[in-house]
Amino acid sequence: MAKRRPEGAWAAYARTVGTNIHRARLERGLSQEQVAYAAGLSRYTFQKFEKGESMPDTPANPSLRNIMAIAQVLGMTLDDLAPQPWPDLSAGRAE
Repeated sequence: MAKRRPEGAWAAYARTVGTNIHRARLERGLSQEQVAYAAGLSRYTFQKFEKGESMPDTPANPSLRNIMAIAQVLGMTLDDLAPQPWPDLSAGRAE
């Protein structure tokens, strides 16, 4: 049986993370290209993370490596970019 995945909660959280990245980048006066290249990403990939989408109507799911690289370039911690509370991603967890 396929596990149920809480896409709505993840989509909202991915947008929050993207907003945090966007806000931090602007506060530091950096372009998308500057952050992307310093983090070892393409500008297109970075734009998707900042928007919180990987494709239209599909939430972003960046790797831990990519989020860490962006955080380091922006001089932030992972908690700054991905704040708690985290969405409940446990599919079908017994309560």
